[in-house]
Amino acid sequence: MPSFFDTSIEFLKGVGPQKAALVSKELSIFSYGDLVQHYPFRYEDRTKFYKTHEVHGDLPFVQLKGRISGLETIGEGRKKRLVAKFSDDEGSIELVWFKGIQWVSKKLKLGVDYVVFGKPAAYGRKINIAHPEIEVLTTQNENAAFLQPVYHTSEKMKAKFLDSKALSKMVRQVMLLAEQHIQETLPQNLIDQFGLIDKKLALWHIHFPGNNELLKKAQFRLKFEELFYIQLRLLKLKISRIDKFKGQVFNDSSLLTKFYNEHLPFDLTGAQKRVIKEIYQDMRSGRQMNRLLQGDVGSGKTIVAFICMLLVVSRGAQATMMAPTEILADQHYEGLKDFAESLGIGIAKLTGSSKTSERKQIHAGLQDGSIQILVGTHALIEDTVQLKNLGLAIIDEQHRFGVAQRAKLWSKNAAVYPHVLVMTATPIPRTLAMTVYGDLDVSVIDEMPKGRKPIKTLHQYDSKRLEVFGFMKKEIEAGHQIYVVYPLIEESSKLDLKDLMDGYESIVRAFPDYHISIVHGKMKPQDKDFEMQRFVRHETQIMVATTVIEVGVNVPNASVMVIENAERFGLAQLHQLRGRVGRGAKQSYCVLMTDYKLSKEARTRLETMVKTNNGFEIADVDLRLRGPGDITGTQQSGVLDLLIADISKDTKILQAARNAATDLLEQDPDLSRPENYNILRHIQSLKKSVVNWGRIS
Repeated sequence: MPSFFDTSIEFLKGVGPQKAALVSKELSIFSYGDLVQHYPFRYEDRTKFYKTHEVHGDLPFVQLKGRISGLETIGEGRKKRLVAKFSDDEGSIELVWFKGIQWVSKKLKLGVDYVVFGKPAAYGRKINIAHPEIEVLTTQNENAAFLQPVYHTSEKMKAKFLDSKALSKMVRQVMLLAEQHIQETLPQNLIDQFGLIDKKLALWHIHFPGNNELLKKAQFRLKFEELFYIQLRLLKLKISRIDKFKGQVFNDSSLLTKFYNEHLPFDLTGAQKRVIKEIYQDMRSGRQMNRLLQGDVGSGKTIVAFICMLLVVSRGAQATMMAPTEILADQHYEGLKDFAESLGIGIAKLTGSSKTSERKQIHAGLQDGSIQILVGTHALIEDTVQLKNLGLAIIDEQHRFGVAQRAKLWSKNAAVYPHVLVMTATPIPRTLAMTVYGDLDVSVIDEMPKGRKPIKTLHQYDSKRLEVFGFMKKEIEAGHQIYVVYPLIEESSKLDLKDLMDGYESIVRAFPDYHISIVHGKMKPQDKDFEMQRFVRHETQIMVATTVIEVGVNVPNASVMVIENAERFGLAQLHQLRGRVGRGAKQSYCVLMTDYKLSKEARTRLETMVKTNNGFEIADVDLRLRGPGDITGTQQSGVLDLLIADISKDTKILQAARNAATDLLEQDPDLSRPENYNILRHIQSLKKSVVNWGRIS
């Protein structure tokens, strides 16, 4: 049965079908429930009246009472403006209108007392307020101290007089009607434990707060509830997966021990050993593993992945490793081939450019089990690729693959789902990992291999280019190689190619005695590969490229990464690019080149890069700057369809909500206890398609 909250907003008094259609189109508000949860994004403080002499340009918004003591129209044509002198018993300021001058001038009366509200600005010694809200002073508005909600609207809505105030009236109407329909959604013990106000009060004071204290309480209650329900949903998914999906048992570590003792050319770090232990426990538990492995570029994820493959191969099953690009798939294959062959393991590579004759052999080898490890790209998920017994599916740089693509890999074993290990070199802040990957177990390699020197990062302006060229020459003379990377912004690939070609020509002129490779996205795969291989073989000293090398070749001899127009890159991308150097024992450098003109955000990104090599610190700054939406492609996941919480700012609330959800499910996994009735009723009232369980309906 449709609930009160499913009622269309067109049935609200004064709205009707046309206005409802506009609001629905512009703000995705269709029902009473949507309107109740269209929360204000800020509040205007109407609790105080300022005196004119207290007003200065740094104040956000001010409310004044006084009278118009003078009116004049100044300027001609486009520069025409209406200026009113607004006075109180302490002094005066100017009110200015650039639009609707005739209409405003007819409305204003000299000597009448008004209430004015607006944003002050300083022009020389004068303070003025442009296009203020102004209404005649009454006993009602003089004594009505309140925080006024400000709602998101759009220009199209404002043109139809549906501004923030009009939305506020609509919300007030709905809230008065909704009072008897709002039910408590949290159990009493949680309300008591966290000192939460009840749901009805929270919803009223988030829209129409009586004071700042009540506003804070409403915000805390609604943020906690939203994050609690998201965590509850993810943890329930995890529990049901563990109960429902059985996994093959891989408890034979003989091959792993042989590799470790006889073939591993270096010592594993403590972090690598810890992660392998965590994965081994999953794979011998009898339950399907779903684990996210995080680790910075160069932290040794690939060797961990190979060791996990050995557990599978020991018991006669097969493992696949899927990478987002051919370059990365080639690198993984070349890196693992010698290890696999030394242990007598059949390994093959399958990519989009694999020839038909090769494919036939690979398909046959996968079906008869002679190929035990398959490395490749999206080609792995084609229907023609059938395996005898897939035991482990590893996905590298997992955010580049859609959920549907990953699911295709899992369905490659009809008898029992394979264990799944997803890897990423893009560190994900803990809060984001908890929210987006809350149904996965998370392992972190937080230690770099011994002997690696931290990469030194410098920020240089274009005026220092000759010095940078001199430094590059010194590094080449010492036998090292250099990357020079240009940005690639998809909307403007022509411009980028020009940037790259101009850059390439200036590098050729500056380094006439050296060989230079060039790589960009417009090249054919075989030409790209040819240039990459020349650089790998040290036939060229400088590689000029676009970001195609971000996830790609591992060249231990490359010691310098120069990033041109570094301000045009995101933090995660800068960190990934920097990780292309520093793969050997020698000191490596990353030089960030920019113009002097930089936005505040760009400056923060560059300062962060210079200050730290820690991917998780960088990811935290990135989350604060960009918000969670487009980090690691989570915008599409639906999980971050947040109404009020902000995981970059509400870390403590998220952790408390996660702990509360964990405790609850440990004690009552089916939510069948009487004290948890509110939660069960709320979940059952939701539509099956709703991802955010914090919603009203």
